[in-house]
Amino acid sequence: MEGSSIKALIKGWVQASRIPFHSVGVLPFLLGTLLAWRIHGVFNLPVFILSTTAVVLIMLCTYYNGEYYDIVEDRLSAAMGKSIFAGGGQSVTQNLLPREHAKIASYITLVLAIFIGWILQFSYKTGFWTIPLGFIGIVSGFFYSKMPIRWVKRGIGELLIGFCYGWLPVAVSFYLQSGTIDSIVHWIAIPIACTIFNVILINEFPDYSPDLIAKKTHLVVRLGKNKAAFLYIGVTIIAWIAFAISVTQGLPSVALIFFAPVFLASFFVVIMMFLKRYFNKKMLEIMCGLTIVTNLGTTLSYILAIWYVWY
Repeated sequence: MEGSSIKALIKGWVQASRIPFHSVGVLPFLLGTLLAWRIHGVFNLPVFILSTTAVVLIMLCTYYNGEYYDIVEDRLSAAMGKSIFAGGGQSVTQNLLPREHAKIASYITLVLAIFIGWILQFSYKTGFWTIPLGFIGIVSGFFYSKMPIRWVKRGIGELLIGFCYGWLPVAVSFYLQSGTIDSIVHWIAIPIACTIFNVILINEFPDYSPDLIAKKTHLVVRLGKNKAAFLYIGVTIIAWIAFAISVTQGLPSVALIFFAPVFLASFFVVIMMFLKRYFNKKMLEIMCGLTIVTNLGTTLSYILAIWYVWY
């Protein structure tokens, strides 16, 4: 294989893996681990390494399936003006990666994730709920784009993302370390779930036209942009309220200080939504970027507060 071909193949795998987007799954997982350490004084390094690896593998499985099964809408998106926040990794549409390779990789990562789950439950004795909780994540991710279930076109894909990138990683990481799930986990998970829900929702705005043609009936296609904008605003307000409540449940109040710039970023997007600025492509990309910042910033606000006060 020539050097240029190898370089293209590497680029294809990097694009298909969507490495920057792993942060939205890994950070909540780190948060749950840190919380278990601070509350119960427990930390098992091998369990943390193995379970984090499993989380990454499940995300890779999801992304590779997206490359394979979203080929029609990804091609339409590229032809109609792709956004940096939507349209998939484009590794297959750009002929950087054979389509079948993406499918094979999804099965390989799936098997590896299942194997790690087996090791965690039966070798490290992490508890009865290890495999059932992992199963929820795997089924949600593996079938997000994959036929015949294809959650993304059934109007619940966004809800599953909110659950799997919100409550699930915080709760699972906390459980694997401590063997229990404290009530504070649920309160922390709500703002994270809401903000990642909005990440997926607003990322569907740039792909509205190609997805409509391809009959990828996610929430924005079902509701239309104007109604989806009000949904985004409502979910954002819920996230703000839930964050404030979570601080009253035993979290350090300094979390509100760390959250302040995150709130300002999300408030700006809400105003832009009210003004229907999502019809402006450049502004929409800014709004998409700030929504990701809001999600990551929400998780980081918790992490920094817990570390700052309890260190």
